[in-house]
Amino acid sequence: MIKKPIIVSFLLLFLIAGSAISALAQNGVKANHVALYVKDLKKSADFYKNVMQLKEIPEPFHDGKHVWLRTGEHSQLHLIEGAAEVTQHDINSHFSYSVNNLQDFSKHLDQLHVKYGNWKGDSKSPQLRPDGVKQVYLQDPDNIWIEVNDDKF
Repeated sequence: MIKKPIIVSFLLLFLIAGSAISALAQNGVKANHVALYVKDLKKSADFYKNVMQLKEIPEPFHDGKHVWLRTGEHSQLHLIEGAAEVTQHDINSHFSYSVNNLQDFSKHLDQLHVKYGNWKGDSKSPQLRPDGVKQVYLQDPDNIWIEVNDDKF
């Protein structure tokens, strides 16, 4: 027979451990910014502002070689001019943004004549991930792949 103090001690230990794990998860690693080294800063900044619809924010350098954009409440995209050339990238290396309405975003891309499609690149129809999220892929002026999806997380 297990005594009540042992059960109470076990429950308290379980609750304390659970709280500690929760606190670690909340105070763990979070995305802050992505920095991209780009060939043509103006072209890249125009793409991210007009195609991806990101808002430009102040950057501290004021040297004409940096553009910072807001990507989330506490995250940013930093564009840095100076890449020697534009290179090819595999679609497996990509970053992702979520939009409220993927169909509206696709119409926006169509209006701007921006090429996009599914993972294979053989259709403009969104691809369905195993978790039910719809996604399309496009490339920025430096051929960096971007996934845009309708994940509501």
